[in-house]
Amino acid sequence: MEINNKLYYNKYGDNMIGTIIKIENNIVYLKPSIDIYEYGNLINKHVIFEGNAKIIGEIININTNFIEITIIGEIIDNTFINGDLNKPSFKSICRLINKNDLDIIFDANENGLKIGTSTLYKNYEIKLNINKFFSNHFAILGNTGSGKSYAVAKIIQSIFDSPDKIPFRSNIFLFDAYGEYQQALSNIGKYNQNINYKLYTSDLKDINTEIIKIPFFLLKSDDIALLLNVEDIRQINIIEKALKLVTYFKNNSKEIIKQKDDIIARHLLDVIFSSKNPSEARNKIVSILTKFNTENINLEINLTKGGWTRTLRQCLYIEEENKFADIEIIINYLETFLNDDFELSFPDGSIEYTITDYYNALEFALISEGVFNSDKIFDYANILKVRLNALINSDYVNYFNYDGYITREQYIRSLLTTNTGKKAQVINFNINHIDDRFAKTLVKIYSKLLFDYITTIEKRASIPFHIILEEAHRYIQNDIDTKILGYNIFDRITKEGRKFGILLGLISQRPSEISETTISQCSNFIVFKMFHPKDLNFIRSFITEIDENKIEKIKSLHPGNCMIFGNSFKLPTLITIDKPNPEPLSSNCDIENIWYINKEK
Repeated sequence: MEINNKLYYNKYGDNMIGTIIKIENNIVYLKPSIDIYEYGNLINKHVIFEGNAKIIGEIININTNFIEITIIGEIIDNTFINGDLNKPSFKSICRLINKNDLDIIFDANENGLKIGTSTLYKNYEIKLNINKFFSNHFAILGNTGSGKSYAVAKIIQSIFDSPDKIPFRSNIFLFDAYGEYQQALSNIGKYNQNINYKLYTSDLKDINTEIIKIPFFLLKSDDIALLLNVEDIRQINIIEKALKLVTYFKNNSKEIIKQKDDIIARHLLDVIFSSKNPSEARNKIVSILTKFNTENINLEINLTKGGWTRTLRQCLYIEEENKFADIEIIINYLETFLNDDFELSFPDGSIEYTITDYYNALEFALISEGVFNSDKIFDYANILKVRLNALINSDYVNYFNYDGYITREQYIRSLLTTNTGKKAQVINFNINHIDDRFAKTLVKIYSKLLFDYITTIEKRASIPFHIILEEAHRYIQNDIDTKILGYNIFDRITKEGRKFGILLGLISQRPSEISETTISQCSNFIVFKMFHPKDLNFIRSFITEIDENKIEKIKSLHPGNCMIFGNSFKLPTLITIDKPNPEPLSSNCDIENIWYINKEK
C-alpha cells in the first residue's frame, strides 16, 4: 500500500501543504508551502484541514501561486459526513490525506465486498458496504463496451467469493438479455457446495437447459393484460370476466356443472332481453350454444309445452311476423337454472387450466358481452381474442405450457431449487432468444409474481429478493401500464419494495429511456463512460453529487473505469473495476483477427 503519512510529508518534514489565504463559499485557496514539482498529479486528491474540526477537501486546481480546494465534508467521531456546512478556520493546518483518513471516508471494513481499486490512490481497495448497497435499489450505467457487464459479474462473484462467509439465503434473479453471464456465474459455489447457480433458457431447442415456463393458471388479470398488450381500460373487463369463467368451463364436477348452467342461462336470457330483434337474438343463442353447452342446456334439449315437445333449436323458429314462435318456453326453462346465491369469482389457484381453456372462456365472454356494446367497442374487445389466438399458435405459447399443478408458493420455491434439490442463490433467466416486446412482458410478469409473493410473507423483509435487469431500458419504460392497470410494476417495486425486501438492480446504456420514477428511487449508482447529452443530463437531474466537473470525467472514462455515487459510497469516487474471473461473454467483435488471414496458416 503506497498511501501512508510519510508519503505526503513535504520536504520540510511536516504535514502542511500550504496556508489559507481566502475562503469563498465552499472554495478554500491556499498559498503553497511545498514544491509542487516534487509531487505527482495532485488534482482530485483529498486534503484534511486540521483545527477545531476535521474538514475534508478536494484539490480542483493548482499552480505555483495557489491551490484551489473545494470542501466536500468533515470527519466527526471517526465518521465521514458529506457536505460543506462547516468551513476550516484560517489557522487550520492543511495536509494531504492518509490511509487512515481514507478508511474512514470509504467506510473500509473487512465485511465489505472488494470490487476495485481507486484510480487516485494506487492499490487502495474500494469495497461495497453490503447492507447499504444491497438493501437499496441500484443502477449500473454506461455505454456499450464501457465495463457494465464486468461490474455486474464482479459484484455478484464477490458476494460468494469467501470461504468463511456463506450467503446461503441470498436470492438473485438475473434477467440476462444477451446470455452473457452463464460463464461468469456458473462457478459461484467453488467455496461451498451449498451455494448454487441455476440457469433457465428461452431457447426452445436447448435440450440440456431448463426452459423458462410459467404456469398460465398462476397469471392474474393484470398479467394477461400485459400479455395481450391491452390498450384500452375497457378491455380489462373482458379479461377479468374470462378469468372468472375459465375454471367453470374447465371443471366438470356436479357443483360446477350447476354453476355453469346458471352462467349460460343468465347469458342467454340477457341475449333474449337485450337484442334489438329476434333474428339477432337467435343468431347469438345458436352461436353460444354451439360451442358452450351442458347436458341441461343445449340446442337439442327437449322442451315440453302442453301436449307437445320441441327442441330448444325449434323453439327459436322465427315466424313471418318476425317474432319467436315459442320464446316464452325458452325463458321459463332457463329461469329454472338461475341461482341467486351464486356469484362469479376469480380463480383461487386451486384449479389447473391451460391457455387454451382461457381462450375458450374469453370467447364465451366476447360472445355474451358483444350484444351489450357498440360494434366499435366489440371490435376493440375482439382484438384480445385475435392476439391470444396468435400467441397460442406461436412458439411463445411453450413458455406457458406447464406440466402438472403447482401453487404460486411452490412455483417460486421451484425457481430457487436446483434439479438436485439444493437451494439456488443465483437464478439466471437467459432471455436472448425472444424478441424485445415479449421479453418486456415476460420480465414484468416475473417481477410482479415475485413482488406479489414477497408482500404476502408474514415476517416482512425476511426473504430478500434481488431482481437484476440487464438492458433495463428495454423493460422499464414510461408505458401505459399506469393508465391501464393503475400502476407500473417497476415503479411499484422501487417505491414499495424496500420495506418488503424486494430490490431492483438496473443495468443500462440508455438511462434516459428508463422510467424516471423507477431510476430516481435508486440509492447507489456505478457510472461508466457516457457521452450522449440526453443521458448525461438525465443522470445529472437525479444524482445530486454530479456536477459539471464530474460530467466531464464521465465523458472521458476509459473502459473498466467508473465513478461511484450513493449511500454505499460516502464520496463520489473514480475506481477501476477488478476483472471478474471468469469473465462474462461481453467482449466486442475482434474485427482484425476475423478479417485477416494469418499467412502461416
